[in-house]
Amino acid sequence: MDDLYKISDLSNPPNWYTEARALNRKIIFHAGPTNSGKTYHAMERFLNAESGVYCGPLKLLASEVFNKSNSRGTPCDLVTGEERRFGNTDGCAARHVACTVEMTSVSDAFDVAVVDEIQMIRDPSRGWAWTRALLGLNAKEVHVCGESSAIGLVKELAIAAGEEVEVRRYKRLTELTVEDYALQTLDNVHPGDCIVCFSKRDIHYVTREIERRGHEVAVIYGGLPPGTKLAQAHKFNDPKHPCKILVATDAIGMGLNLSIRRIIFYSLIRPMINEKGEMEMETISVSSALQIAGRAGRYGTQWEHGYVTSMKPEDHPTLCRLLSHVPDDIEQAGLHPTADQIELFAYHLPSYTLSNLIDVFVNLCTVDSSLYFMCLMDDFKFLADLIQHIPLPLRSRYVLCCSPINKKMPFVCAMFLKFTRQLSQNEPATLDWLCHQVKWPFSTPATLLDLVHLEEVYDVFDLYLWLSYRFPDMFPEGELVRDLQRELDDLIQDGVTQIVRLLRNSDTRTSTTAAETEDTFIMDQRKKSSSRGNPSLPLTSAEDLHQETAAFPKAKFPAQYRRKSMSRGNLTERLLAQGLLSPKMLAELQREWQQQGSEDGENGDGSSSGRPRRNKPGKR
Repeated sequence: MDDLYKISDLSNPPNWYTEARALNRKIIFHAGPTNSGKTYHAMERFLNAESGVYCGPLKLLASEVFNKSNSRGTPCDLVTGEERRFGNTDGCAARHVACTVEMTSVSDAFDVAVVDEIQMIRDPSRGWAWTRALLGLNAKEVHVCGESSAIGLVKELAIAAGEEVEVRRYKRLTELTVEDYALQTLDNVHPGDCIVCFSKRDIHYVTREIERRGHEVAVIYGGLPPGTKLAQAHKFNDPKHPCKILVATDAIGMGLNLSIRRIIFYSLIRPMINEKGEMEMETISVSSALQIAGRAGRYGTQWEHGYVTSMKPEDHPTLCRLLSHVPDDIEQAGLHPTADQIELFAYHLPSYTLSNLIDVFVNLCTVDSSLYFMCLMDDFKFLADLIQHIPLPLRSRYVLCCSPINKKMPFVCAMFLKFTRQLSQNEPATLDWLCHQVKWPFSTPATLLDLVHLEEVYDVFDLYLWLSYRFPDMFPEGELVRDLQRELDDLIQDGVTQIVRLLRNSDTRTSTTAAETEDTFIMDQRKKSSSRGNPSLPLTSAEDLHQETAAFPKAKFPAQYRRKSMSRGNLTERLLAQGLLSPKMLAELQREWQQQGSEDGENGDGSSSGRPRRNKPGKR
């Protein structure tokens, strides 16, 4: 037990990065609101340095820096989880790198590093990546950009590392005015307006209503591929294009340059699905309100003076209150166990599953709670439970569980299982195999459900590309898959451009509230399509998922899923309604889980003598 406590001692993270500690780094904090020029000043230092690294929260931002650097004559490489591109035509590594923050190297040496959106160090799931970048970057100068709410924490972390922080504050470059009245009706929209919604149902309703009034609309939401987002942004920004209205989610908060005159909050309530599979509603945070509102009025564009208001009169006082506050100071930075630490735990606890090892680690770890918190491991554990029945080395299992997957997409989860099985059986996932699995090729989507499915397939291609950089022998045709992904992006762009037609074809009912989430909308559509026998319905995802797990009677679903299903709870009803679970499948799973619970006491250790034998994966 003493060894386990030592392995899980996370009380002094600065000591993990000896190269950074040897540099006596200079840290400069560029603090300011949206459209204040804070990132511009940091990027100028990056571009003029002998070598540099940019660490951003989104692929779009990393790609923007990559393109800007190379266009300015500073060769720069791009490194994201799914892509590697060189700035030099000869394929040699450049001295500048633009990467997503999770891909930050803490071993490569740089003169200048830029860590963008530092306030995300508090993010419950991804905060660890900003902590690692801030403490571990091997750079003489580290420029961090973001909200002033992070200044105090960054200073505290710097003191713990024996470093000092220089703070440079910036004011907004253009004026932002909160209008005195709510919009009240979509009849009052004007060119340059952006209506911000927090559910896909609201996006669909608002888009249809605005186009019904004779306006062309651009649409941006988080599930769209980067190419589609950029195409929609370009259409909206182009003064010569007839599209003058944007309907978007909070995806516009970062990563896209948009020429917006006025931000209109269609709602201030954000629907959330909690870890129990239940929907909760919450008012957006001060930080989110400020970041989204700040997108109105951009320096150097036709709309320099920005305006902001709400759609509903009853939301206007709340919006004014949110925008009059400053975000609460950030008090803690995220941490995350490493693969090495989990491997050491496995050495001492050889009979434990990966999910169990994570639970034990989180319970035993020592964390300085005055500065740090342990990031949520729910998504990691979900994937660990999903593939527990598949024989794999622990290191490979850990890497797979770090895959960027939305666990609410059953088709993507089913393909993740198939990828994992290919890896386990030492059978390369070829392009032909992948095309057969996803039923390539596709045509332009005819309904909204078709569009949703294409977005899921795009995520499957992203997953393949992510795996191709971690298991190149088993996922060998990344460039060919990337070509397919570009074709798919074009199809999705066509679908988004004709989204009102898709809505009509889908025969969707409308809603004017944000209370119904994307999950509910898709559930309704799948239920309708199932009753009509719609051949475009991607129910193969549910069938594949059942087939993958049914072959292993002892396979573990997350414990909360078992409890919910056995009691016919909220989540089970949703799965049944979506067509992702049939009554027969439910009865079979209940029998298996009940037997499983009597055998292992619901401890989830995954031990079983009845598990089918598989060949061990080949050496790589």
